[in-house]
Order: sequence, then structure tokens, then C-alpha cells
Amino acid sequence: MISIVIPAFNEAGQLPATFASLRAQAEPHEVIVSDAQSTDGTGEVARECGARVIVSPRRQRAAQMNAGARAARGACLLFLHADTRLPPAALAKIAGALRDSATLGGGFARRYDVPSRLLRLTCALAEVRTRCFGWFLGDQAMFVRSAAFEALGGFRECDIFEDLDFSRRLARAGRVVTLRPPVISAGRRFNTRGALRTTWSDLCLTARHVTDGHSAAGGKAYAQPLAIA
Repeated sequence: MISIVIPAFNEAGQLPATFASLRAQAEPHEVIVSDAQSTDGTGEVARECGARVIVSPRRQRAAQMNAGARAARGACLLFLHADTRLPPAALAKIAGALRDSATLGGGFARRYDVPSRLLRLTCALAEVRTRCFGWFLGDQAMFVRSAAFEALGGFRECDIFEDLDFSRRLARAGRVVTLRPPVISAGRRFNTRGALRTTWSDLCLTARHVTDGHSAAGGKAYAQPLAIA
């Protein structure tokens, strides 16, 4: 079984479309929404859609995903943003990838739901990044064997780049894969500052994170492949 963990805060408007994409999946799965005490009825919507809801005392994505993982019962964890839609047969693709015992996890290629040439280009470059380095971001529907997630200590509970930090450690530990068709992620975060300024800011922040000495040192403990039973 695949355990789908969705961190959420005031996402009542996004969840119905996300759950519609989950209902199209034939693979056995459970859905856990880790709700950071939303005020818009997110928990109620999630329950109506068939999810198990846990309440996180912290409104931090890393902490919420760790809490969801602790409540999960599946052999595989899929971390899904509340505004990201899975393609048909996505869970079957994950199950197929994990039939190779050397594969620890991975993520999906990504597209945004806005008609922007720049964002299409950034998605293409992101796929090159994932295939070359195994570095995924949270809106790429990252998945991992539950045993590997536990062995790596889960997400570091930092406010940003918990996804990139974890995927870098996972890639050091073993084989990761990039799956297609792509997930569809909401482009709403580009609305305020525009695609160009937001992308440039993201790039600068990512570069600082990757070159930061603490981040680099953080992966050394997992330089050797994990032995996952």
C-alpha cells in the first residue's frame, strides 16, 4: 500500500481537485492530510473526500509531513502538495518503479497549470536536474520507501528546502527515479511577483542552499548506500 501524505493549511478550495486525481488511481492507497489547524474547513473537506486527518500543532510543511509519515501504514510514502494533481496511473508507476529493490524512491516530472513559456522551460530544466542528480522539490510528488525514510531520519524540520535537503540525502543513499507523465502543479505562487521574478528568486535561494556548508555537511552521514530490508 502507498500512503499519500498531504500537508495542508487553508487548502479547502484546492483539495477537491487533488482528491479527484487520487480517485482515478487503482493501486491500494491511503490518504493522510496533516492539517496545521486550518480555519477554512480544510479538515472537514479532507474527511468528506475520504482522508484520515491528523492535526499538526506546527504550521511547518516539514513537521506536518513527518507527522503524517508517523501515522502512515504503507510500505511507500508519497508526499503530495495540496495543489498538485497526479496523472492517471501515477501510483501504478510508483509501484512498478519500486519492484526494483535497488530503487529507494524518486518523484515525477512537473508541469504548471498556467500558460507560461518560461515556466515550461523551468519544468524542462527541472527534469534534467532530477534525472542527472536526483534532486526533487516538493511539488514533484516525491515518494520513498517507508524504511528508507525512517533510516534517513525523515525531513529536517527547517522552514524552506526540506524537500531538496531530503532528496539530496536520498540520492546519496541509493537509486532514485524520475517518472512520467508529469504531475500538474498550481502556478498560483507566481501570481504576485510574476513568473520571471519568482523564478529568479527561487534560483538564487536554491543556489545559496546548495552551496551552504551546513547543507553539504548534513548529507555526509548518508554517503553510503542504505541497506533496506
